[in-house]
Amino acid sequence: MAKKPSDVIKMAKEVKFVDFRFTDLIGTWQHFSVPAGMVDEDMFDDGLGFDGSSVRGFQDIHESDMILIPDADTAFVDPVLDVPTLAIICDIFDPITRQPYSRDPRYIAKKAEAYLKQTGIADTSFWGPEAEFFLFNDVRYSSGTNAAYYHIDSQEAWWNSGKELGPNFGAQIPAKRGYFPTPPADQLQDIRSEIVLALEAAGVTVELHHHEVATAGQSEIDLRFDTLTRMADKIMIYKYIVKNVARKFGLTATFMPKPLFGDNGSGMHVHQSLWKGDKNVFYDEAGYAQLSAAAKNYIGGLLNHGSSVLAFAAPTTNSYKRLVPGFEAPVNLAFSQRNRSAICRIPVYSSSPKAKRVEFRAPDPSANPYLAFAALLLAGLDGIQAQTDPGLPMDVDLYDLPPEEFAKVKQVPDSLAKVLDVLDSDHDYLLAGDVFTPDVLENWIGYKREMEIDPIRMRPHPYEFNLYFDI
Repeated sequence: MAKKPSDVIKMAKEVKFVDFRFTDLIGTWQHFSVPAGMVDEDMFDDGLGFDGSSVRGFQDIHESDMILIPDADTAFVDPVLDVPTLAIICDIFDPITRQPYSRDPRYIAKKAEAYLKQTGIADTSFWGPEAEFFLFNDVRYSSGTNAAYYHIDSQEAWWNSGKELGPNFGAQIPAKRGYFPTPPADQLQDIRSEIVLALEAAGVTVELHHHEVATAGQSEIDLRFDTLTRMADKIMIYKYIVKNVARKFGLTATFMPKPLFGDNGSGMHVHQSLWKGDKNVFYDEAGYAQLSAAAKNYIGGLLNHGSSVLAFAAPTTNSYKRLVPGFEAPVNLAFSQRNRSAICRIPVYSSSPKAKRVEFRAPDPSANPYLAFAALLLAGLDGIQAQTDPGLPMDVDLYDLPPEEFAKVKQVPDSLAKVLDVLDSDHDYLLAGDVFTPDVLENWIGYKREMEIDPIRMRPHPYEFNLYFDI
């Protein structure tokens, strides 16, 4: 049963503070706390003020005042803070017009869900992201005028097999050999279990956890699917809890897509399906991989708009250190059942109509989930409305195709700059239902080019010294 403001007031009596949280445009949680005794039901109507000019991607200084309206149903007792604290996720509003703020990522996600209903195609979409991460023992980095470096360490990493660790027990995980080894090779079992317990205490249902493919602490915790906005909320909770539990164990967690050279990066495969009432719109017993015509058109939309979707689903320069042709990363704009070299995969673990879904494999956990899920949904819906043909399924290892055949398989761009260029020209589908607005797209593209692409482009890379210093 959904929580009401009166329920939150009762919950607040059992804690010391209430923490109000919201997501900036780039995808980072922001917050402030008030003593629990200061919370009353008026806050759920009047809101709480904050300075929008100090938040990335939000307001200019001459129009900085904004307000947060708490969503009572999102309230949970924070399981990682020592001082008892109730956390509530908020929506952002303009204090003068009292209208939702166009650049609030959560508002964009809600508009995507409303637009889905308006189309009549389905009532609900379900989302199941698999966000991978690394747990490191030590990380150092710096970038200046005359020096730049990073250094990462992990006790279970293969490069520590010959180091004096006082003692070194051996059994470090070789590169690309981290998938499913038991402890003691997997040194993170208890830590991941503690993360899962904290997630469940926060109301986030977990299906499983395990070590991932890479050495040096790569991990995955799979959350039970949920509706679009609520699943994005849960990804924000998930990242917050992973980082805080890791810190309590003396580790640091990162959702950076590619922190290591020569080993797998962290992805966020996104499972998605559409439902009308109790019927899975994607299911047809007679279809290829039990897919309905609507599901294939949805895939057609994902393939057609996949490159511009990545501006939100793989939104960092580092994302394209992971999305490299010829490796496991899914860069091929094709679909298939079971095939992990295609960008759209149809899982076949179960023949149940309820389990039929599409997995889009290119996203990574640096994404703002509200924006990424909304963009994916709009791309798929555009495919259904336009009856976009996804072509024939590619039920082969795409990298084993003869060169002349492989050349016919389209691939996503190989850099954030190119993806943003595609978004510049391919974004009409995002404007459907006023879900994304020109203001949001302009600010997103401008921020990414000015604050991320240009600073990387202008700096010498350490490996360039290996290549060019003695020219």
